Amino acid sequence: MTPKVIIFDFDGTIADTVDALVSIANRLAVDFGYRHISPEQLSFLKNLTSREIIKYSGVSLFKIPFLVKKVKGELKNKIPELKPIPGIKEALIELQNEGYKLGIITSNSKENVTQFLRINDLNHLFDFIYSGITIFGKTTIINNVLRQNQLQPQEVIYVGDETRDIEASKKANIQVIAVTWGFNSPEVLAKQNPDYLIQRPSELLEVMNGRH
Repeated sequence: MTPKVIIFDFDGTIADTVDALVSIANRLAVDFGYRHISPEQLSFLKNLTSREIIKYSGVSLFKIPFLVKKVKGELKNKIPELKPIPGIKEALIELQNEGYKLGIITSNSKENVTQFLRINDLNHLFDFIYSGITIFGKTTIINNVLRQNQLQPQEVIYVGDETRDIEASKKANIQVIAVTWGFNSPEVLAKQNPDYLIQRPSELLEVMNGRH
């Protein structure tokens, strides 16, 4: 059975949010007690897994849900300035035209995602958007999406830019396409052994068509 549903991560995969998120994180650094992120620091962080980043930051696990909520709130004001990843809109249109059902699973807020999609004329391309607040809870959300949409794991493929996307997909027994245009570096993504590793949105259709 080949996948007919493609689930996308949002930040860094569809929306170019890395710079905005770094500037928000730096503003909140003092309040939450972690290091300010310099350009050099960002290069270093991109080569760490999601779990290593949290450990390195020194942020208490108890504070993370509050930090995520605060970041989402601040990002809301920046949504009108954010742009889609170059080439992603064309790739999404092609995938929809090929008959794939598209969805989003994100730790961002549904309100932020919906507003971004509407501003950039992408809202008509997605069948569903699921938002969850936990950093490492994507497996649970993926499983909920499968259950609610009556999908088998082999019918779904996940597209994300972070090591935690690969980790969650594997735990949910679905295939994963890791993309190098978001947060994590190609090297650290490759170490997590995704099913596919791509560098440009145009490769999404190649991967999907190559699977038939």
